[in-house]
Amino acid sequence: MMDNIAIFCSASGNIDPVFVEKARELGTWMGQNKKTLVYGGANVGLMECVAKAAKDSGSEIIGVVPTRLEERGRVSDLPDVIFRTDNLSDRKDIMLNESDVAIALPGGVGTLDEVFHVMAAATLEYHCKKVILYNINGFWNGIIDFLDGLERQHFAHHPLNRHFAVANDLEELIELLK
Repeated sequence: MMDNIAIFCSASGNIDPVFVEKARELGTWMGQNKKTLVYGGANVGLMECVAKAAKDSGSEIIGVVPTRLEERGRVSDLPDVIFRTDNLSDRKDIMLNESDVAIALPGGVGTLDEVFHVMAAATLEYHCKKVILYNINGFWNGIIDFLDGLERQHFAHHPLNRHFAVANDLEELIELLK
């Protein structure tokens, strides 16, 4: 079972409530199962939601905070440990180093950047960690289709499913974490 779990997700607060509920559900499970949350450290959106649920349920929280987030007053007060970074590249590297696995909840361009960072580094064997796309309401279907197309058109040298997995609900997600 993976103990340190990086979560990539939206910092937007203006999203469908189902995503908020699923983030809360995951955070609660993490706390109840004594998992450590490694996340971007923001006090907004799904980031704050998953962190609050995890903390309230018993998780240790590691926030990896770039200076721009601090400058904008967007740092959560929930983390037990904070790593400060100069930029997003360092943030991704620290999150990857501090975690056993990554889970991508719904998110925007930053979340996509994090997902592809993990996968690209794995294809070059910098690590052997997977990213799990938590496919709430089919959120990741377009990306999954795109990745399948990369393989069909021979833009991927190895099967990409060696570097990512898909979970459509919490039960599937938990099973992938074993």
